[in-house]
Amino acid sequence: MKSVHLQNIETPADLRRVARADLPALAAELREFVLHTVSRTGGHLGSNLGTVELTVALHYVFNTPHDRIVWDVGHQTYPHKILTGRRERMHTLRQFGGIAGFPRRDESEYDTFGTAHSSTSISAALGMALASKLKGEDRRAVAVIGDGAMTAGMAFEALNNAGVTQGGELADLLVVLNDNDMSISPPVGALNKYLARLMSGQFYEAARQSAKAVLKNAPPLFELARRLEEHAKGMVVPGTIFEEFGFNYVGPIDGHDLESLIPTLENLRAKRGPQFLHVVTKKGYGYKLAEADPVKYHAASSQFDPKLGFPPSKPGGKPTFTQVFGQWLCDMADADPLLVGITPAMREGSGMVEFQQRFPKRYHDVGIAEQHAVTFAGGLACEGVKPVVAIYSTFLQRAYDQLIHDVALQNLPVMFALDRAGIVGADGPTHAGAYDIAFLRCVPNMSLLAPSDENECRQALTTAFRHAGPTAVRYPRGKGVGAAIDSALTAWPWGKGVLRLEARADARGGRRVAILAFGTLLHPALAAAQKLGAAVADMRFVKPLDRELVLGLARSHDALVTIEEGCVMGGAGSAVLECLAEAGVAVPVLQLGLPDGYVEHGEPAALLALCGLDAAGIEQSIVQRFGARIALAAVNS
Repeated sequence: MKSVHLQNIETPADLRRVARADLPALAAELREFVLHTVSRTGGHLGSNLGTVELTVALHYVFNTPHDRIVWDVGHQTYPHKILTGRRERMHTLRQFGGIAGFPRRDESEYDTFGTAHSSTSISAALGMALASKLKGEDRRAVAVIGDGAMTAGMAFEALNNAGVTQGGELADLLVVLNDNDMSISPPVGALNKYLARLMSGQFYEAARQSAKAVLKNAPPLFELARRLEEHAKGMVVPGTIFEEFGFNYVGPIDGHDLESLIPTLENLRAKRGPQFLHVVTKKGYGYKLAEADPVKYHAASSQFDPKLGFPPSKPGGKPTFTQVFGQWLCDMADADPLLVGITPAMREGSGMVEFQQRFPKRYHDVGIAEQHAVTFAGGLACEGVKPVVAIYSTFLQRAYDQLIHDVALQNLPVMFALDRAGIVGADGPTHAGAYDIAFLRCVPNMSLLAPSDENECRQALTTAFRHAGPTAVRYPRGKGVGAAIDSALTAWPWGKGVLRLEARADARGGRRVAILAFGTLLHPALAAAQKLGAAVADMRFVKPLDRELVLGLARSHDALVTIEEGCVMGGAGSAVLECLAEAGVAVPVLQLGLPDGYVEHGEPAALLALCGLDAAGIEQSIVQRFGARIALAAVNS
């Protein structure tokens, strides 16, 4: 694509040399570049189109990277990446070895804090601001947070902390609320723009402080004036709550109007203490298709033609595990009137759209509030309701205390449907479901199921839902193997796995190996086992572990291999080792799973192969560990 201004921007320093009158044209070029990039690489679209002007204004006013900008969640930072020296690498966005879809400190000095989970920006920026105070450095810290992320308790904990003095001083912190989905219509127009600039300016502040100094000598009048000021401001701005936290509130203003954004930010940059700027933006701004359907155009999963928009979904084909869950949820809700579905702001991602439409009174979207979601479910369970919490594996980490203290300790029948277990692909390590096996199986009363295909997933969900205690079912992102799905709500025998493949007989002394597969890696394990003559068990349950099956295979085979799409340390393989140690059975065990490190973003199949978890990698690991004798068994059988 051709550009007049953007091609000359390598760093924000170049941006700050652009004439202010040319900034709208630059923003238009930047928006076109974002659209062009995402149409080729996939990725988040609507949020990035909506933050173009705000990104330009922040880097234009603040002296980045000396001044710190922390982007909450970070899926709106493509314009930021383009303006900070990564324009020529944007074609590698979310690809293995390429640019990450979220801010990363090891990618650029302009990515001051790594983000991807929501509601962390104010805490991080406050830490940076106070560190600057401690070190005697004159720099500004800015937290950019969305209206959705503001629903999380962590954001308000940070606001509460920022408004108090630290060692007698207030932090020089600016919080920018990027509001792109307001429930009320703010007065965004000429009058409001004027008021925002007025309240952020020196004249207003000087008059305010002078009045306070005079009225402090007459306490009753001072209190009356303070209350009048709060109520007067509340008539034109919804900022009273932020003022109570100790912030100077300004806004709301139009987040796409550079003529308003830049002078307001300049005024706020000159101020000391906690400042709060409320900007209103529109998801998908400047791209009509995204403006009309911001949910659909939140993210592109594949390439598309910007002129035509996202291609229509093809009918038929293999369902994703998320779709399997969504259909099961509706079917089980038909069968059980006490089922209630809960999501922390992931209705579409968790496959709950149809459930919300069909059972609106039994559907609860609690916002980005994972801790509340879990304890809320516990409260429902106390009264005989049967809650199903649909949550990504990576986001359940945020509610670990609530899971232990409020659900498992009380042995409440709350079911967790853990989507995105294991490798997630382009979203990278921040979204990988690598730890749920390890952190769930150590919790008393907790049960964990790992289905191997789509039909097994439906049965696992039914099994877990009917259990009288806390349970979790983990399943990966994307499609399965195309297994035929039985519409019946069939449950498994509790705590029992199944033997899928027996080891081939060998008369020449080759070692007999049994593979214990947990979850969808059963299928590459079967492919490897066919070549090696090994046995394969579909374990189904991580906890309770099928001890009888484990010990039986250990006593009838020369070696065991455990396979899981989760971290090896503390995972399902560790559960097998503990079982063997407790029974006093000594047998060599090879544990295969995700390494003790962070798996980067890229295509899931390629990442699994990189981790040695495809059929070829599994075969190679087994041969390397147990030597030629296992290969000899395969050849001679």
